[in-house]
Amino acid sequence: MEIPWKEEKQQQKGCCESKGETFTYIYTQTYIYIYIHTQYLNFFTESYPIYSRMFQTFKEWFWLERFWLPPTIKWSDLEDHDGLVFVKPSHLYMTIPYAFGLLIIRHFFEKFIATPLAKSFGIKEEVRKKIIPNTILENFFKHSTRQPSQTDIYGLAKKCNLTERQVERWFRSRRNQERPCRMKKFQEACWRFAFYLMITAAGIVFLYDKPWVYDLWEVWNGYPRQPLLPSQYWYYILEMSFYWSLIFSLGSDVKRKDFLAHVIHHLAAISLMSFSWCANYIRSGTLVMIVHDVADIWLESAKMFSYAGWKQTCNTLFLIFSTIFFISRLIIFPFWILYCTLILPLHYLEPFFSYIFLNLQLMVLQVLHLYWCYFILKMLRRCLFMKNIQDVRSEDEVEDEEEEEEEENEEITKGKGRDCLKNGLGANRDLIPNGQHGH
Repeated sequence: MEIPWKEEKQQQKGCCESKGETFTYIYTQTYIYIYIHTQYLNFFTESYPIYSRMFQTFKEWFWLERFWLPPTIKWSDLEDHDGLVFVKPSHLYMTIPYAFGLLIIRHFFEKFIATPLAKSFGIKEEVRKKIIPNTILENFFKHSTRQPSQTDIYGLAKKCNLTERQVERWFRSRRNQERPCRMKKFQEACWRFAFYLMITAAGIVFLYDKPWVYDLWEVWNGYPRQPLLPSQYWYYILEMSFYWSLIFSLGSDVKRKDFLAHVIHHLAAISLMSFSWCANYIRSGTLVMIVHDVADIWLESAKMFSYAGWKQTCNTLFLIFSTIFFISRLIIFPFWILYCTLILPLHYLEPFFSYIFLNLQLMVLQVLHLYWCYFILKMLRRCLFMKNIQDVRSEDEVEDEEEEEEEENEEITKGKGRDCLKNGLGANRDLIPNGQHGH
């Protein structure tokens, strides 16, 4: 189905479109997907009339104009006309199949690009030390806690006829069995770095000539009758698809201490972008996205070099990330973006529901910024005073790994000592006089 897009120079004043930007088609697959979805709903509602009426009532209530649009504005005002195309909620259907497409691309990217790159940095697949199976300890690990207290360790040692040291070692080794290897962490960081680099570059290209980037009053000029630009469509769809793909891969991605914060962040991002799309807050939405994406490149690149063991490069990149994060998330976002969405609209419009809901979501996002700021400051302190950055979200994993390595080194040392004693040598490989092994 062809969607007519008029030349951007012919669109209404205040739209400020890029020269030569055309958008004759929005993929035919979009309408195939919508058609299948609609046919399924029609089958369900025709088969169950009661549910049909309930669904219709809910749908009418959900799309009430007072929830989404300013007073006196109707949905009919946002119908396509005179070659101008406006946002439609149905456009968002394509974010789901695109998200699965990104997961497929990610699989091949990690296999053919990230993995060889990791190996070139000297990162190898880790061979984990096997643990001795123990049903009692395994049940306690799965159903009680991964970090037993000293009292628990004492009780388990009695039940299993082991020493407390052996129980501690078993739990440490068992935790390390589920600890993601450096190769997996590098692959994940490399994929995110590649996407953020691409989407940030695209965002700059899409926005550099838009007047609302330089004059915030233009964000609300003509709202909500602001036509949709092709660049805005693809910027939104790709960004939302990426966050959907992160939601779908949460189960397999590396889990950190801030796992819940990541879930909330991804859902808040999808909710915010979906809502801003449906209510046609596209101009302010693109500003929010570019402010967030610009810092993430440096974080993911710092992670990559950290996993590769390039500490000095990692520290430098992390300092750059921290600087950009504080400027973009703690200065530009609250004093530029929130000012644009919270204060400026009141000069054009009376407060209405979607205006309030939009700003509530942005404030939740700002709270998350402060939460991550706490972690960044902890890592910065470690970087400046300890000359080493360690992701504080993974401290437990690193401690387990270091303790296990220390124990292995201790066992190797003891083994060498025993071998030396058998051959009449001391631990320092000096000869021991006969009969003096006990001294």
